[in-house]
Amino acid sequence: MNVLVIDIGGSHVKVCATECDAPLKWDSRPDLKPDQLVQKVCQLTAEWKYDVISIGYPGRVGPSGPLAEPGNLGRGWVGFDFKKAFGKPVRIVNDAAMQALGAYDRGRMLFLGLGTGLGSAMIAERVVIPLELGDLTHRSGVTLAERLGKAGLAWLGEETWRKEVAETTKMLRAAFDADYVLLGGGNAALVEPLPPDVRQGGNEDAFVGGFRLWEELVEPHDRKPSSAWRVL
Repeated sequence: MNVLVIDIGGSHVKVCATECDAPLKWDSRPDLKPDQLVQKVCQLTAEWKYDVISIGYPGRVGPSGPLAEPGNLGRGWVGFDFKKAFGKPVRIVNDAAMQALGAYDRGRMLFLGLGTGLGSAMIAERVVIPLELGDLTHRSGVTLAERLGKAGLAWLGEETWRKEVAETTKMLRAAFDADYVLLGGGNAALVEPLPPDVRQGGNEDAFVGGFRLWEELVEPHDRKPSSAWRVL
């Protein structure tokens, strides 16, 4: 099965397929709408062969797709029929959850995505739990997304921002009793040295996560194959 993965971010949209040589990337716009995304993806991947599609969406997602409009893109995402628009089977998950899935390898992992805001997810026992830790209020009165995201990096400066990331990472790891924390997102590379029990991921993890969404787990007693990963 060939999978097309679409990673929709606040700054960029990236696409990759199982058999493509290299991912494609372009700037996302504050007014980007789902029909425009579909048109652009179909145009750029016209020569690619794929059977199914995974989409990482920058917002809350339910079984039927986006549950809320993204804060940094256009409107019209909630209720949009991606399966009909692409003419292919589609699975949509939160973008942080997709990147976390791609980087996961064992135990209880807490994912924190340091990008435009703060993405977050928890994975354990092949269950992916999208979180909204960016909505938590920092002691300064702003949210964690504002403090640790792109805006916070700009007003705090790198040194103070790194200390805030280390402190918050330690607190959240203890709160979730995670075996380790994975830092992803575009600004994860700025966190040096890494705090104890913290690993650094990469944006390419989102593509691996998109591929994993279509992995099948063959059950005994001749049951039909089912998804190897459960996304809540």
